[in-house]
Amino acid sequence: MTASGTLESPAAPRPMPSLAAFTQRLRARLSMREDPATAAYDRIMRRLGISIGIAGIIVGGVELPEVAEQGRYAPAWWTVTAVVLAFGWYPIIAVVSAVSGPRAIRFVCGCAALSFLGALASIPFGLEIHTVDATTVWPYRVTALAVTAAVLAWSSRVTVIYLLAAATSAALATVYTLSSVTPQHVTENFLRSAGLAALFVWCGTAATGAAARVDRESAITSRRAAAQAAAQSRDRERARFAALIHDAVLSTLLEASRAGTKSDVLQRQAERTLEQLDECRGAQRDPDLLDARSAVLFLRAAVQEINPSVRFATRTWPGYDDLRMPVHSASTIAAALTEAVRNSLRHAAVPGREVRRTVTATVSAGSIRIVFSDDGAGFDLAAVSADRLGISMSILGRMRQLAGGSAFVESQQGEGTTVTLVWGGDGSR
Repeated sequence: MTASGTLESPAAPRPMPSLAAFTQRLRARLSMREDPATAAYDRIMRRLGISIGIAGIIVGGVELPEVAEQGRYAPAWWTVTAVVLAFGWYPIIAVVSAVSGPRAIRFVCGCAALSFLGALASIPFGLEIHTVDATTVWPYRVTALAVTAAVLAWSSRVTVIYLLAAATSAALATVYTLSSVTPQHVTENFLRSAGLAALFVWCGTAATGAAARVDRESAITSRRAAAQAAAQSRDRERARFAALIHDAVLSTLLEASRAGTKSDVLQRQAERTLEQLDECRGAQRDPDLLDARSAVLFLRAAVQEINPSVRFATRTWPGYDDLRMPVHSASTIAAALTEAVRNSLRHAAVPGREVRRTVTATVSAGSIRIVFSDDGAGFDLAAVSADRLGISMSILGRMRQLAGGSAFVESQQGEGTTVTLVWGGDGSR
């Protein structure tokens, strides 16, 4: 089975793509570069990046009156340059966080943090010493925002060093620019700036660290489940081979020891035993391949790890026992399926009644179809915001990256949600 799409006729003119369609394709193309094993970390980086970008735009708007007031003491070129250095990167951070991955987010956040230091360093070139009649120079109040961008850009150690450098530079800027300043005033400014920035550092580091731990635990759980399923498959193969040895080979040898003369029955039995041994040898399975039962057990274990109350049903079609699924394919499907379950647990609740959740696995010869459905709140697919990446990346994106895989999401307000995952072979056969 393949993903649904619109059949294109060579003779039919193609309509001009809309901006929304272009943005969706761009996000899908960029998300292909990401490692599915870091889904939680990627998601928290995106959401923090969007939040920081929007916060920078808001802070810039709030500070404009103060910027204009203190701009009376400086040439216009400096005011414009300092505003661009202090706030110019935040709209870019918001856009990049919505359409790209963590690597790009780290880069633009690092640029924003360094650009803020550039704004502080430019103060002596634009403002005369002790000319500003205020409690602080306006770039001072942007310090915590710049430090928060540094959290996403660099490691904790580098971020702490940046925090101290930025807070010290901001405090020294007040010494240089303000008309009336005391050591106590400078100390208070430094402690206020460093303390607020440290709070943002702690929150950002805790969020990204927790997401990274979730990814590590998910990877460990998936590997353990895959190893267990593969071991069960190998044990069944050994048991099947042992049964064949006992039932066919030993029986044939026993009959041969008892027969004193040539026997047509014994000959046919020996030929059949040899055929069974050849079939068994030819059907030796790669330990990295799961049969139908092992694949279903693997997926069931992944779902019940998230919520044991989710009902898991299995249907089979003739030839289902021929299914051979690579472990990495099963892991990808399990990751997409568990993301669908998590989304339902977070968003599908309906006040006053229990939401029913069901997973149905349909196995046929060479393919498997997983349908997760709930009768919860549902949502409008067209109204999903850009930062809701659980569907676009963790479900649809994962399945698009999987050879032979596809995924579909259907939902309406008040009518529940259905997520369908399909795998039809990895193209290696």
